[in-house]
Amino acid sequence: MSDFFLATGNKHKIKEVLSLTPEINWKTITDFPKLKKFSPKETGKTFAENAEIKARAFAKKTGKITVAEDSGLSVQALDGSPGVHSARWVKGSDSKRNTALLKKLDGYNNKRAKYVATICLYVPDIDEVSSIKGLKKDSVTFFSGEVHGFIAMEPKGDKGFGYDPIFIPNGYEKTFGELGDKVKQKISHRRDAFEKFVKFLESDK
Repeated sequence: MSDFFLATGNKHKIKEVLSLTPEINWKTITDFPKLKKFSPKETGKTFAENAEIKARAFAKKTGKITVAEDSGLSVQALDGSPGVHSARWVKGSDSKRNTALLKKLDGYNNKRAKYVATICLYVPDIDEVSSIKGLKKDSVTFFSGEVHGFIAMEPKGDKGFGYDPIFIPNGYEKTFGELGDKVKQKISHRRDAFEKFVKFLESDK
């Protein structure tokens, strides 16, 4: 299978994606050290728009078929917020954002939420594409995944990243922060999306 560039500098995401998709020949930011500080502006209004912005920007820099993901937490009582702004609506650490979100939800009985991940597979105009069945030059394909749950009363656990310490997936009584990587990778939004991506590639062999 051809190489694919994983367009993220987030070491947690890289580790998770590589673990979820061992059959993919990934190139990452470590293979392109000059891009470690490269960060295209995410001006999209949806996860798909932001994923495409990143995929196209990194593909232009690397000349590789590129996969970019945009993900975040959608809280029902907050009309889907923080959504596409999940990683940056409050400056500082994940812990500060978790605390700020719990404060916003104070007084709400509805704690329902979901994690959303949307992948953009962008194929640039390169000769390599002609040898890969099913992929067309200058094309984008999207894959989305979700995991539903609710927001905990307080942060618990030190595993994972982002909102994992305050997100309890349906069917469980512990947060992703407590459950750890093994459980999260079985049911996560990211797994859902990347499984669809892999099936797409396999169906075109």
